[in-house]
Amino acid sequence: MRSPTRTTAAALAVAAVASTGILTASPASAASYKCKASKASIDTANYSGPWADQWNVTTTLCAKRSGSTVYGYAKVSWDGPVFAAVDDSTIFDGARFRLQLKRSQSGTDPVKVSKNYTGIEAKLENSNSAGNYNGSYTTGTITWKAGSSKGLADGVLQLDWRRCCGGYHSHNFSASPVV
Repeated sequence: MRSPTRTTAAALAVAAVASTGILTASPASAASYKCKASKASIDTANYSGPWADQWNVTTTLCAKRSGSTVYGYAKVSWDGPVFAAVDDSTIFDGARFRLQLKRSQSGTDPVKVSKNYTGIEAKLENSNSAGNYNGSYTTGTITWKAGSSKGLADGVLQLDWRRCCGGYHSHNFSASPVV
């Protein structure tokens, strides 16, 4: 019996890798996200005492294109204050992250798709056992059929402090790169 040629051996190796599922996805589905991070320092609006009360928030907004579809998501992380109460579910009357996909154009970029993620409120109001309010939250992914238009992800953290300040106050962050 003859030993296999190099071509046959290479074909067998490729078949073995393919059967294990290690091959990567097609270029369209493997397109990577383009992201931009930005920061904001947000004062706890309903507290005016002597202790530090800043929420140092970093938001990373990401977008990618696959064919004519634009995808976007956001990751929000924060280094919050230390409060006496652990896991205080009354810090906010409401909190949400509004994720938007926009068409990139000259002037103001119009919002094409938007979704509010209210699950961030529970994460913001969750502390460690010492009352330190640090954490992170990642939104789901939203999509927009952009056709040949350029798109980007943008987002706003909206906080409604408990018994204070007349409803939601918006904190803007830098949009993702255009895709």
